[in-house]
Amino acid sequence: MTNITNIFDAKPAGDEVEIPQPVDDGRLDDRIDDTIAEARAWLAGRQCDDGHWAFELEADATIPAEYIMLNHYLDEIDDEVEGKLANYLRAIQEGHGGWPLYHDGDFDMSASVKAYFALKLTGDDIDAPHMLRAREAILNHGGAARSNVFTRFTLALFGHVPWRAVPVMRVEAMLLPKWALFHIDKVSYWSRTVMVPLLILAVKKPRARNPRGVGIKELFVRPADEETNYIHNPTGHWIGSVLVALDKVARLIEPYMPRFLENIAIDKALTFIKERLNGEDGLGGIFPAMANSLMAFDTLGYARNHPDCATARKAVDKLLVFKDGMGYC
Repeated sequence: MTNITNIFDAKPAGDEVEIPQPVDDGRLDDRIDDTIAEARAWLAGRQCDDGHWAFELEADATIPAEYIMLNHYLDEIDDEVEGKLANYLRAIQEGHGGWPLYHDGDFDMSASVKAYFALKLTGDDIDAPHMLRAREAILNHGGAARSNVFTRFTLALFGHVPWRAVPVMRVEAMLLPKWALFHIDKVSYWSRTVMVPLLILAVKKPRARNPRGVGIKELFVRPADEETNYIHNPTGHWIGSVLVALDKVARLIEPYMPRFLENIAIDKALTFIKERLNGEDGLGGIFPAMANSLMAFDTLGYARNHPDCATARKAVDKLLVFKDGMGYC
């Protein structure tokens, strides 16, 4: 259709102004009908035999980055696959030096920290131009200490931040009665599938194998162990202040939690996970839940060939998509 601004940009011919003619309604209707027909044909050609459609769902940089980190956590490194994921991460780095949560978006600290760490795990030189730009952007925005809780949790698993960098999360929450404020059913299914295996990791505090010994201390404005402001209330809302206060109380209580209660809660969390593994489609159908369950199984000593471990691994790998020398999930 004609842009109305073109009317005001039109140049006069003598004393007359040339005004572009509008698109004829009949011709426009024909174009709309043709476009709809093309779209219908395209969709029909991609319908599965049983009637359903399935298309890839591209995520932001965090998911392919987390896949790489998961492999290094477990020491199940696949350089060929990770190289394709690294190609993708480099390709979607934005002009501001970091990575956004959507195409052409603003800098996001957590996505940028994860992408940088993943690229370094795959062997990218920290002095390469794209790594220099990423590091500068991260430091200019306050450094990795300002990343979100889930990112700091991952960094704690790798030993890059102390465990005090994340809130206290006790697996005993699995034993709370239904009426309790923090009962697991009070949050969405997506959140439950992510949180339950995370609770096991939080209480066991395992350490990533990280066979290549890759660290990211260069992403911190001050040394991670010296940072004192990990747990704070960024919004100033009273609910945030209450949660910060509860976290301080939980830290005092945590060393005295009975081990037998912890073990009962872990068993209940495991039951929750196993009942919802969902075959090779994975826990919750989402990468974070699948990856957390795989790490939880590993933390509890499950062998790699254990059926639950094998199923969780297949679910994670099933999310991979490869195109034009790049990969993402």
